[in-house]
Amino acid sequence: MNARQLHFKLFIMSDAVAGKSMPKVAKKGEKRAGKKGGKIGASGDKKRKKKRKESFAIYVYNVLKQVHPDVGISSKAMSIMNSFVNDVFERIANEASRLCKQNNKHTVSSREIQTAVRLLLPGELAKHAVSEGTKAVTKYTSSK
Repeated sequence: MNARQLHFKLFIMSDAVAGKSMPKVAKKGEKRAGKKGGKIGASGDKKRKKKRKESFAIYVYNVLKQVHPDVGISSKAMSIMNSFVNDVFERIANEASRLCKQNNKHTVSSREIQTAVRLLLPGELAKHAVSEGTKAVTKYTSSK
């Protein structure tokens, strides 16, 4: 039994102790009301929203189209790229956080991010990343 099921059972039991009526349980062969099916059920229940999943897929796709307009990408390759971007992002964030702690600072600034990138990425790749980051920050500050 997972935590959600346990929480639900405790919630139902607390309602029963408080004198509230227990929910109806569907018997074998009966359909449950309001769980699946149409947009609005007979009792006026709304359809449950789909949980959003954050991903870098649209950004990876946009960069791919800038570099190679005629090339596509499979969902498995996109999943790998998403994992890669998340991994690099996490490494840079951890390194920037470590730099802040070493320098007794409370705020992660663009300088810490830049230093973290220089430490993590090798040679020419670090130079390109720093120049692109500086360009992005300049564009952002000029648009304000």
